[in-house]
Amino acid sequence: MTFSLYDAVVPSNLQILGAIDALLDKAAAFCAEQGTSEAELIDARLAPDMLPFGYQVKSCAAHSIGGIDGVRAGTFSPDLKPWPTNFASLHGVVQDAIASLKAIDRAEFDALADSDTEFAFGETRMPYTGANFLLSFSQPNFYFHATTAYAILRAQGVKLGKRDFIGIPRLKR
Repeated sequence: MTFSLYDAVVPSNLQILGAIDALLDKAAAFCAEQGTSEAELIDARLAPDMLPFGYQVKSCAAHSIGGIDGVRAGTFSPDLKPWPTNFASLHGVVQDAIASLKAIDRAEFDALADSDTEFAFGETRMPYTGANFLLSFSQPNFYFHATTAYAILRAQGVKLGKRDFIGIPRLKR
């Protein structure tokens, strides 16, 4: 059985981004039910020194299609732009990432495995192959931010379960 870089990254990114998109719907419904502003939930944090829900959602896109774009360009730097401040814009970020992932050509993606990729942040420079960057840096960050977004909503009282995080599994057809 051949298991490609594409198989290891793209389908799981799509699955979890779909779940994050659905979490945004549940968050919006919670705000409406509780009379809470979107901004209050988007700015919610698990701890004072952690970044808020909006950043976590934005970072899921940054470490999925953004990581892939970094490998294509040969360098990845953290996205320091502000995160969206409303659910409609957060949906847009997630849905744009989903559309971009769906448009990826499998062969072109798999050819990135051995490409030189550098993580660059300030004076820090870390060299990777494309595959090592995606699998050992970008993918763990993607899951960290997805998990943190889920946990923030749970901590705020949004009724969520494990299935809300997992999304729609890829079953045998």
